[in-house]
Parts: sequence; C-alpha cells; structure tokens
Amino acid sequence: MEKIRRASHAGSWYTDNPNKLSEELDGWIRAAGLPKSSDVRGVIAPHAGYSYSGRAAAYAFGNIDPTNITRVFLLGPSHHYYTPKCALSTATVYKTPIGDLPIDLEVIEELKATGKFELMNLRVDEAEHSMEMHLPYLSKVFEGHPVKIIPILVGALSAENEAMYGKLLAKYVDDPHNFFSVSSDFCHWGSRFNYMYYDKKYGAIHKSIEALDKMGMDIIETGDADAFKQYLSEYDNTICGRHPISVFLHVSVLSFLESQVFIPFNNNKNCPNYLLNIQNGCFEFPDFY
Repeated sequence: MEKIRRASHAGSWYTDNPNKLSEELDGWIRAAGLPKSSDVRGVIAPHAGYSYSGRAAAYAFGNIDPTNITRVFLLGPSHHYYTPKCALSTATVYKTPIGDLPIDLEVIEELKATGKFELMNLRVDEAEHSMEMHLPYLSKVFEGHPVKIIPILVGALSAENEAMYGKLLAKYVDDPHNFFSVSSDFCHWGSRFNYMYYDKKYGAIHKSIEALDKMGMDIIETGDADAFKQYLSEYDNTICGRHPISVFLHVSVLSFLESQVFIPFNNNKNCPNYLLNIQNGCFEFPDFY
C-alpha cells in the first residue's frame, strides 16, 4: 500500500506553486551554466530555504548527468528528533510540487536487514527539512529519467557509528547507477545558535566565518574523517550536517572515489552557502559568501 510523505515545507521554505518552482529551478540551473557530467557521483549541498540556498544549490545539482543513475541515497541530519543511529523512512513515495520520487523498497529492506537502522515514522519524516530541500532539485534533474531514492536520516552518531555506517554504505557508492546527495549547511553563527567564534585577524566577522569554514573544507578535501572530527572538536563549528558528511568520508575511504577538492571562491557575504560535487577521482566544492 502506498504511504506518502507530503512536501511539508512547500509553501514556506520554498514555493508550492509547481510552475513557479519549476521555473525557479530551471533558471538557477541555467544561470550556473555547468556541463552535465557522468563523473559526478554525489553532492553535498545546503538545505536552507530556497531564498537563501536555491541559487547556490544549482552549482551542485546542475552538474548531474541523470542518464545512467537509477538510485539516489539521500543523507540528511536530524534537527528535531534525537537518535544515536541512522533511521530509514517508512514512506513509499516522497512528494514534491513538481513530481513524486518513489522509495527504493528493495534497498530499504537490505539496510533494515543489517539490524543497524531504526525506522522513522511519518511525523518525524515530515518534520525534518534537511532531505526535503534536495527533493525538488532531484525531481527536476531526473525529470524523464526513472529514479528511486533511499532517504537516510543521520542521527547524533558516535565516531564509531559514523565509521560503521560508512562501511555499510560503501558497497553502494562504487555502483555507477547509484548517486549520493548529502545535506548540510556550514557555520551557524550568532547568539541564536549559541556560537560566536571570531578570529579578529580576519577583520570582518563574515571573513572569520569564511576562514573557519574553509579550514573545514580543506580537511574534507583530504577525505580524512578523523581529521574532520578533530577539527569539529577543536572549533565546535556548527556544521549541522557533520554526521552525514563524516559518514560519507568513511564511505569514500572504502570506495574508488578519490579525495580531491576544487574550491573556487565567490566572496559574497550575503550568501553563505556551500556545496560539494563528488566525482570519480575528484570532489568539487564551490561556495558562496
């Protein structure tokens, strides 16, 4: 029986008007002007409201060549529900205003059979925005191409569990029909987030934040999950997708993906969004300040 996860953040975090949403996504992808490449095997992209992150995310999703991809593993952090594990969706389809994305129930059953995953109910699933904000882009990019998704809510994992889940998922990343979409924003700065790290040597606050995040990106580019964990411990940077990123760093170590990152900077302090394209042999990490 079909079990639907509604597009619960449509109409607030992004428009629920199908025509307007489709036009926005097309426009952002066209403006990014990136060639589609079969080498792009995954993205790390933001999950803020589209007024903040929509344009930036096009620089990740616009690279995707959907021709040979049939599955998308979607890893997102949990903002409202505590679990020390990863949780699988109990839905059979995720709705978006511009097209529905079916769940790959066969892979869900494979992961359930490991005994390492818990299940999230629809209330938890629909309350979380981190994976939903990737769905319209995925629906747009894979328009006309049959694709199924495997949503995985990544909880507050220990370092040991990050490595364990990375090992469980590593076998999937080497299959060229599979794609990984990892959801994360970077530094959340200010009293609202109880985080006000500021290194005065960089001058303006946004330059200090930029340097802090760039430090984290440099570590991500090495593919060293332990070094990333040490960075988070030392600076406590409020990267909300730290656990999904860490899981994927463990995945990449156990796969044929290499850890190279290219980071062009566009210093626009009004748009602090980040994204990462994961390719065969390279990572590409455009960011926007």
